[in-house]
Amino acid sequence: MRALLAILACAAWISINEFVRNQVVLAHHWSAHYAALGLTFPSAPINGAVWGIWALCFAVASFFIARRFNLLETAALAWFMGFVLMWLVIGNMAVLPYGILPIAIPWSMVEALGAAYLLKKLA
Repeated sequence: MRALLAILACAAWISINEFVRNQVVLAHHWSAHYAALGLTFPSAPINGAVWGIWALCFAVASFFIARRFNLLETAALAWFMGFVLMWLVIGNMAVLPYGILPIAIPWSMVEALGAAYLLKKLA
């Protein structure tokens, strides 16, 4: 039961961070980049639901990492797997606005560290 609570708290933390960063703070960057590509930035409710699933999967993966590694190792591994790999893929697809990275990198590091902290404290 504690594991489930930790994972759900972690997923909520991740979801809130993702929403605020991408839909509030960086929304203009995303929209402008997609418009320059002749696309519309996907922000329909179904897209939010998929991000919720991503956050839950990220929380579950982080939970298993946290069982084996200490706080900083968990945060670093989770950050690399959750963000660096995602940015490589969407950068390769040309849908990553590189101008967001000075904000997104440190923010995502804090997000991964917070997720690892929640997992360590609650699980």
